[in-house]
Amino acid sequence: MAQPKKAASIWDVARLAGVSHQTVSRVVNGSPRVAAATRDKVLEAIAELGYRPNRLARSLAGGAVESVTVLAADTSLYGPEAALRGIEKAARSLDWSVQISVLDPADTHSDEDIIARLPRAGEPTIIMAHDEPGMRAKQVLLDTQPQAMVAIGPYTAEELAASPWLVGMDDGKAAAEATRYLLDQGHETVHHLAIPTSTGTFGGGKAHRADGWARTLREAGREVPDAVPSGWTFAEAFKAVQPLIADPSVTAILCGNDHLALATLRAAHLAGRDVPGDLSIVGFDNTPFTAYTTPALTTVNQDFESVGRGAFELLRHRVDSTNPRPKPSWPDPELIIRETSGPPRSRS
Repeated sequence: MAQPKKAASIWDVARLAGVSHQTVSRVVNGSPRVAAATRDKVLEAIAELGYRPNRLARSLAGGAVESVTVLAADTSLYGPEAALRGIEKAARSLDWSVQISVLDPADTHSDEDIIARLPRAGEPTIIMAHDEPGMRAKQVLLDTQPQAMVAIGPYTAEELAASPWLVGMDDGKAAAEATRYLLDQGHETVHHLAIPTSTGTFGGGKAHRADGWARTLREAGREVPDAVPSGWTFAEAFKAVQPLIADPSVTAILCGNDHLALATLRAAHLAGRDVPGDLSIVGFDNTPFTAYTTPALTTVNQDFESVGRGAFELLRHRVDSTNPRPKPSWPDPELIIRETSGPPRSRS
C-alpha cells in the first residue's frame, strides 16, 4: 500500500521558489512588502507543492485555529534560523500555524508597533531575544502578555533557572571551556573576535561568550587582551581581524561565531600564517560548513533546533497549563576539536 504523501512545509516552498522562509510567510500573510515577481514565484511554488498553511486548512475545516508568532530581527544567522526550524517542525506536528514577523534592526520599534505585529491580543509568541530589537520585544510582551510569550537567547544558567519564560543555552560557559582548552594547549593567552552584542536599554549586556572568555583568562592569571569587535558579515570580520593576523605574538583566536572564524581562517591564509602551527582558530555554533573547511574548523556545537522545539513546548505549557511543562531536551554546548587548533609552534 502506498504511503500517504507528506504535507509540504514552508521550508519546501522556500527551497522551490529560491527565497527565504520569511518571504514565504509574508506572501501567505498578504504582506505588501514583497515584489510582484517574487510573490509570483512563491505562489507558483505553493501551487506546485499543494502547500496549505495550517491556519487556512483548519479554518476551512471549521476547527479552531492555533497559531504562534515568532518575532526576530535576523533569521538568516545560523542560530536563529535553526531555532526557527525547530519551532516550525514542532508546531507543524501539532497542526499549529507559524507566522514570522521581522524586526528591522535599523528601525526604532515602539511598544505599539511590537504589539501591532501580533494578529490578535494574547497571541502565543516566541521572541528571538539575542539582539536589541528582540530584547525590546521581550520586555514589551512581558509587560502586556507574560503568560503567552517565551524568549530564546543566550542566558546564564542562573538566568534560565530564575525565569520560567526563558529558553536557551549558557554559551558563556561554553566559551570558557574553549578558552581553557586553548590555554591547556600551551597558548600564553587567547584573543577574541567578538560578535555584536546588545548593550542598550533593553540589551542587558548580552555578551556571555566574551564574558566567559575574559573570566577564564583572569582566573588563569593570564593577560586579557581587548576583545576585537566585529559585525556579523564575512567582510566585516575579515577587516576586523587584520590587526590580530598581522601580530605574530597572537597564537590563538576564539571567534564569536563560525562566520567570523571562517573570515579569520581566510585572512590567516592570505597572510601566510599556518593554521594551526602559527595560529589556532576556534569558532562557535558548529554551523554545517565547519566540518568541510580546509582545515576543518574547531568549534562549539550548539543544538539550536532542539532549543526551538523546546521553546514551542514551553509556550504551549504557559498558554495551557494542562500541557506538561517540558524539561530541556537538548545537550549542553560541546567543544568539537577538529584541525584548526593545537599547541603553538615552539620558538627558539
